[in-house]
Amino acid sequence: MAEELQQLIRAAQAGDLKSFQQLHTQFIGRVYSVCIRLLVDVHRAEDACQETFIKVWQQLPQFRGDSAFGTWLHRIATRTAIDFWRKDKMLRLVDAGEPDEFHALTEQEVPKDLEAAIAALPRQARAVFVLFAVEGYTHAEIATLLEIAEGSSKAHYHRARTLLQESLGER
Repeated sequence: MAEELQQLIRAAQAGDLKSFQQLHTQFIGRVYSVCIRLLVDVHRAEDACQETFIKVWQQLPQFRGDSAFGTWLHRIATRTAIDFWRKDKMLRLVDAGEPDEFHALTEQEVPKDLEAAIAALPRQARAVFVLFAVEGYTHAEIATLLEIAEGSSKAHYHRARTLLQESLGER
């Protein structure tokens, strides 16, 4: 499988659109997952996914394989979603319209009640929680990405955990 992926990457780097489409098909779920968790709004998440793959196509010739392709792509997706997130005044995320719609469109990596509780968090607490607990970024990286102090990242994460525990009745 790894060799097949490498062949797809090399062919896409050479400009083969079919190979790039196969990469898109293989990785769209992971990209959409990070976008929907950060942006919550379906249309904005779809736009962020599209923008991510435009950037990947443009930057693919520079991909050297220093990290796994999935890791490289995930970084681009995360940064793109954060760029969309920043476009809202005051670093605001669009609130979810219908929780059921949100659940149906995300991967089932965590229980639905937890996904709903995460979606209901205040905007900045949700972004920090998703980046730290779900995506694995450090507080220093989150601070840089969201242009906040590292201590603020930690405070937002603590607030998110407290609210989630209350929401899920674990307190």
